[in-house]
Amino acid sequence: MAHTLDVLKTSEAEQQIASAVPLNSGADDSHHATRRESGVDDEVAKLAQRVFVLPGSAKAPGAVVFCGIEEGVGCSWICARSAESLADQVPGNVCSVDVNLRNPSLHKYFGLSQGGGFTEAMKETRPIASFARRIGKRNLWVLTSGAVGAEPNGALNPARLHARFSELRTQFDYLLIDTPAAARFSDAILLARIADGAILVVGSGSTRRESARIVKDNFDAAGVPVLGVVLNKRTYPIPDALYRRL
Repeated sequence: MAHTLDVLKTSEAEQQIASAVPLNSGADDSHHATRRESGVDDEVAKLAQRVFVLPGSAKAPGAVVFCGIEEGVGCSWICARSAESLADQVPGNVCSVDVNLRNPSLHKYFGLSQGGGFTEAMKETRPIASFARRIGKRNLWVLTSGAVGAEPNGALNPARLHARFSELRTQFDYLLIDTPAAARFSDAILLARIADGAILVVGSGSTRRESARIVKDNFDAAGVPVLGVVLNKRTYPIPDALYRRL
């Protein structure tokens, strides 16, 4: 399965591709596969730097929503990898929060059980940070989705969400929040309103331009800053000459 990552920076209505590095697991010889794996790690690191580090402490966001335009574009993977990369770059505590209650997967990425997470924290009164699990000895924690049903129901109560995320902000320096596809559900906008902005993930060759435009317009109408766009799952090869220049 190929994972690819293109980081696009947004400047009002204009979006320009900043870089393009594919990762083709198992499709190449070990030399090329290792180089491309390293390339994707570099691009994830750049994304974390541009969003959380380079703006400076006075302007850098502390809580960011990651959402795909539609399902299957690798948003959860990017959210998880970005959290890992950010934890390696900053001294503060980083927490990746799975609020994709439609199709949770961060627990699988980090090898954790799903239960005892976000949905339980929304129902109980003990500190929400106690539901987060530390990954090894790193400054990285994960708050899994918890047990979910067909619909989030009361787990996305706006007043309760605001209170719980305010609590999380006092315990963690950075929150990276995974949410459902924005073209299908309104969850991402609801969550982004209590965060500092959003990263949109589009799928190369699968996301329609009109769908992306509508989602971007919806975020603008809600007053949610779009901090960046990631183009993922690019499958066509890039010549070796270009890799040396990335």
